[in-house]
Amino acid sequence: MSLLDRLADAHIEAAAERGELDDLPGAGKPLPADDAANVPEHLRAGYRLLKNAGYVPPEIETRRELREVEDLLARTLPESDAARELTRRARWIELRLAQSPRGRALLRESDYSDRIRERLAAAHDTNTER
Repeated sequence: MSLLDRLADAHIEAAAERGELDDLPGAGKPLPADDAANVPEHLRAGYRLLKNAGYVPPEIETRRELREVEDLLARTLPESDAARELTRRARWIELRLAQSPRGRALLRESDYSDRIRERLAAAHDTNTER
């Protein structure tokens, strides 16, 4: 933990002890869903900073668009015209991502995550069959 992190934690703890954080909106409620869930961990702090300033990198917007298309594709009949169109759109979006270094990094991380999920699902299926 860096000096800045420790200093920030100390200020937060002191404010909490004085009760200054008790009346905040959303106190006692779950945190909102993480918008940066599909952003590599080492880029999340920068992403949040840019997002709070009103700027979202184009690669992140493109990645979000790809995720939405993939979600739609998962809910579409495999042999339908809509599925073919969504597949074509997903490939086009992947091509756009592959053209930038940051986009390629997002694709690589996504591919790696997908392979891990597939292995875990296969292991789970094997264990439930026993």
